[in-house]
Amino acid sequence: MRMNRRVLPLRVMLLAAFCVPAAVAQRIPAGAAIDAEVSRIMTRTHAKGMAVAVIDRGKVGYVHAYGVRNAKGDPLTTDTVMYGASLTKTVFAYTVMQLVDQGKLTLDTPLKDYLDRPLPNYGPDPVFPDKYGPYKDLAGDGRWEKITARMCLTHSAGFANFWFIEPDRKLRIHFEPGTRYAYSGEGLILLQFVIEHGRKAQGLGLDIGGLTKANFDRLRMTRTSLIWRDDFAANLADGWNDQGQPQEHDKRSKVRAAGSMDTTISDLPKFVAALVRGDNLSSFSRAELAKPELHIGTAHQFPPFAPDLPLNDQRKDLFAGLGMIVFDGPQGHGFYKGGHDGQTANTMVCVEARQRCVVILSNDVRAEAGFADLVTFILGNTGVPYGWEYGDHAGKS
Repeated sequence: MRMNRRVLPLRVMLLAAFCVPAAVAQRIPAGAAIDAEVSRIMTRTHAKGMAVAVIDRGKVGYVHAYGVRNAKGDPLTTDTVMYGASLTKTVFAYTVMQLVDQGKLTLDTPLKDYLDRPLPNYGPDPVFPDKYGPYKDLAGDGRWEKITARMCLTHSAGFANFWFIEPDRKLRIHFEPGTRYAYSGEGLILLQFVIEHGRKAQGLGLDIGGLTKANFDRLRMTRTSLIWRDDFAANLADGWNDQGQPQEHDKRSKVRAAGSMDTTISDLPKFVAALVRGDNLSSFSRAELAKPELHIGTAHQFPPFAPDLPLNDQRKDLFAGLGMIVFDGPQGHGFYKGGHDGQTANTMVCVEARQRCVVILSNDVRAEAGFADLVTFILGNTGVPYGWEYGDHAGKS
């Protein structure tokens, strides 16, 4: 049989990605061993609650919850609704790539081409000031016309994390779009806006909440949503801040691509397993998600506009993917995403070889000091760049 020469390089790449020496890919520990390690980490970090899931060869295996979900001491269970935080961004990126597969969006078309009028002319609405966002602030800065979906998903649109943290509470572009990484939920919110308010004739004018719900329903993620549901209240996780003070769960009333998802440790691994397998995506879109899109040269993820390290000090394998960070470690190519606020610490780490992942949700921000140790205990040394995300606190209590 004659082989298409254009296909051969992709096959060779796939074989290289999955042929990892057995010595660097350890056996997944037994559940009892994981339980003991989680107990040790919770004691060391003083975390009140954690939930852990393990995926191996693209299938969800171990799923368990530990500790309590609120100050009353109610147990944290595998069906307890927890805040997904910025893991929402990966769910959104997956949804965007489905729209790319459907021909409704392309990654490198300027977003202006999907709108009926210039972006600065969209609001704010006089009755609902936050309906369209603060895009009027971009009037006079023509760089907004260069922003693409790829830039939004790789955190390179040029925005601060959110407009309201700017000293004058005005949205602005800090650098030439597409030229560097600077963590920005605002970029994903812009892309959500374009999908929801773009031209219907081009296939847009879509509801992100509805699109993600369709994926959750398909995956039987019955207690996951990008908007608050009243049925979550019966088994809901409140949280603890870095001082160990209890904090109530925020009932988010708006779909926000940057971080409004509520989920459970029973549900979320179903999505992560589908993601690592590439379910309901073309091979192109699955590859784009975890491709090294934009090199990251900073010492840490925050503050977002810090200067790059000298070239010799930069991690050569650290890149933005689409809605995730990608890296190459001892076990080969991997990707991960964190999720964090004042009372939440989450992480998702996947190694492409053997389609192995760990998902951790915690309703106590102090737990993230143990994430590096726990991921290493379960998967072995993956090379996940926790030092870049957490700085000097990576793996420390």
